[in-house]
Amino acid sequence: VRSDGAAAHRTSPRVARGPRSEWPYPPNEPKITKQRLISLRPHKIANTLGALPKSAHPGAKKHLAEIWNAEDKDHALAAVKDFQAAYGAKYPKAVAKVIDDLDELLAFYDYPAEHWVHLRTTNPIESTFATVRHRTKVTKGPGSRAAGLAMAFKLIESAQKRWRAVNAPHLVALVRAEAKFRKGKLVERPEEVTSARAA
Repeated sequence: VRSDGAAAHRTSPRVARGPRSEWPYPPNEPKITKQRLISLRPHKIANTLGALPKSAHPGAKKHLAEIWNAEDKDHALAAVKDFQAAYGAKYPKAVAKVIDDLDELLAFYDYPAEHWVHLRTTNPIESTFATVRHRTKVTKGPGSRAAGLAMAFKLIESAQKRWRAVNAPHLVALVRAEAKFRKGKLVERPEEVTSARAA
């Protein structure tokens, strides 16, 4: 809710018939790289394993863990190639579930290394609204839109006292300012990132 009481979503009208991921960014906010946060981790792993026979699950889980727990993006891409080499010939659908979304899946590697633990394992949007969702199920809905906004605000305000603080909070301002990070470390000269990727 904005300071004038209007709903925030009214400032950013939805793109006609487009999915939520295509909604325009709010005014004055930096454009953030799309990333499927890891609710992704269990969901993507489950979807990938669903395209494999059960006998292949132990090995595939190990390969997928190597991708998401890699030391940096370069190692993650190498792990993806290993996964593709191991399963691409027999199970192309399983490999496609990883390869098709690779840029989004590995987007967290372009952020500070201190933040990877948060981005790898949690979905901040789902986690934030979980407490609201649980209460609205019990009350069978908020009753009215105004009551719903008030209830959501008070529940989130109360829940934030128990939230785990983000690692290296001083880096959040740099992320918002669209600073460039490579291998989890701040790049003083952004042209270094471009030249390193071209090499």
